Amino acid sequence: MPHSDEALLETKMPGLNLIKRGKVRDIYDLGDVLLMVATDRISAFDVVMGNPIPGKGRILNQISLYWFDVMQNLVPNHIIAREVEDFPENCHAYRSQLEGRSMVVRKTEPLPIECIVRGYISGSGWKSYQKDGTICGIKLPQGLKESDQLPEPVFTPSTKAADGQHDENIDFATAGELVGREIAEKAQELSLAIYKRGVARAAEKGIIIADTKFEFGLVDDELILIDEVLTPDSSRFWPKDTYSPGGGQPSFDKQYLRDYLSRLDWDKTPPGPVLPENIVAQTFARYNEALLRLTAEK
Repeated sequence: MPHSDEALLETKMPGLNLIKRGKVRDIYDLGDVLLMVATDRISAFDVVMGNPIPGKGRILNQISLYWFDVMQNLVPNHIIAREVEDFPENCHAYRSQLEGRSMVVRKTEPLPIECIVRGYISGSGWKSYQKDGTICGIKLPQGLKESDQLPEPVFTPSTKAADGQHDENIDFATAGELVGREIAEKAQELSLAIYKRGVARAAEKGIIIADTKFEFGLVDDELILIDEVLTPDSSRFWPKDTYSPGGGQPSFDKQYLRDYLSRLDWDKTPPGPVLPENIVAQTFARYNEALLRLTAEK
């Protein structure tokens, strides 16, 4: 659960082999496994902000662990260890940076596509629909309003852009060219199954999952679920009790931050602005609310 200790902007663990600092996660190569640490960095419009959201990384890690467990019998995942005492010995000295916000995971060959599922029409999907009535080449019914639920969830993959670039929506045929037809079909089938189970579980907790993105990796030709699952960083979470199609929805995710940034005179290129205290506090509150709702025993 979130601690109120200092924010972790980036990990510093001399002696461990840092191979990547992503927008949020720092990844270390420990030989035959990887160490993934969710920092408190936050990004929007593909730019990391000038200051962190203290405790956010722990929330993301806890939510992912929750969902990995929920999906366990649908799809294997990459987790090997989730408690620092079960990590390799050379990690133990860095417990204060790792506690509650890290996992040791299997190495996989990640698919070069983002596996996006949309159950509601919002964001770039809504923009695309307004233009030509489709998302990623999928024709949708006429007359949909912003935030409407779709008749059936749709799989709308995208490319994985290099750092600083934007992912691009692609159609299923292009995804098949990138990863192979059979793997694309399996990724689609798993993505829809995970999304549907997640939607049903979240609905019991008063949350609508409007859309989300999954990452898969290959291990010995088997697709496994990797990275993060159904978090406020990778999904749109809306409160069920205020849901009202016809416009944007209040949310438990980064949308609050995006809305704030859209009001600034900032061109959405690095460096990201430093966020005022009230925006940091409000953003944290939304992430924390998602965690508390999802993990509440009912």
